[in-house]
Amino acid sequence: MKISWKGVMPAVTTQFTDKDELDLDLFKLNIKAQLDAGVHGIVLGGTLGEASTLTDDERRILTRETVAFVDGKVPVLMNIAEQTTKAAINLAKTAEEDGAKGLMVLPPMRYKAGDEEVVEYFKAIANSTLLPIMIYNNPVDYKIEVTLDMFAELIEACPNIQAVKESTRDTTNVTRIKNRFGDRLSIMTGVDTLALESLLIGADGWVAGLVDAFPEETVAIYELQKAGKIKEALDIYRWFMPLLELDIHPKLVQNIKLASVYTKIGSENVRAPRLKLAGKERENVVKIIEECLEKRPKLPAYNNLDAVV
Repeated sequence: MKISWKGVMPAVTTQFTDKDELDLDLFKLNIKAQLDAGVHGIVLGGTLGEASTLTDDERRILTRETVAFVDGKVPVLMNIAEQTTKAAINLAKTAEEDGAKGLMVLPPMRYKAGDEEVVEYFKAIANSTLLPIMIYNNPVDYKIEVTLDMFAELIEACPNIQAVKESTRDTTNVTRIKNRFGDRLSIMTGVDTLALESLLIGADGWVAGLVDAFPEETVAIYELQKAGKIKEALDIYRWFMPLLELDIHPKLVQNIKLASVYTKIGSENVRAPRLKLAGKERENVVKIIEECLEKRPKLPAYNNLDAVV
């Protein structure tokens, strides 16, 4: 199987009803907004999808419903963030059975595995499936770094390991990866506040967060910079930055869900132990959202732009 590791791939939120059940209608409303904006893939079950709170049945329902709703327009990926190799392999198999076209895989959760253990973990998952894999490299939040030497071993052994979600927050890593691996390892930037910089120096795409509330603006930045319209992309990016900073916060799920309420494509319902924002914390986030909405830019045409040669 192949995936074009390019463009904007939202790490989508999971929508819940007031009774803490899956809200598939609202979930599909958000997915439709993503597709209408021109995203290039959908990533289920990440941090923003509150994966750690979902049951196995809920994850399967989300995968099947998304695959059916998207109907082949873009690939659907399932995130794997498990504590054991056995559980990770099982999730990879069920995701493939349910129609996912790719996987995003984190290192083992909770246990701070050593380099050899991390490599063996990724190999075991890759060897259990035909699905293409993007490794999520986020040592800031998950305390394990996948080094270039580890990637070298992985991509030699496992042809279906094809991409990295680059979230080290060190933009020079984009160049290091390109210098060492060329096009063998695609790069999807994973930090909203470093997205444009990363794209301009060689990242192939963007696994985005605030796209869940602002899909058109996110896709516009990607498409404009790709076409060489850097000033237009930069103008939107500078307006977007206060919102993008809501993504690099322990309560990014609550922040982004609240923003999606204001753009009418989501609710702020979260699953415990998360709680909705309240008090001064909520006021601060609301202020950022409302101030940005007041200055929301009129977007230039950004689809079907001729790339600069």
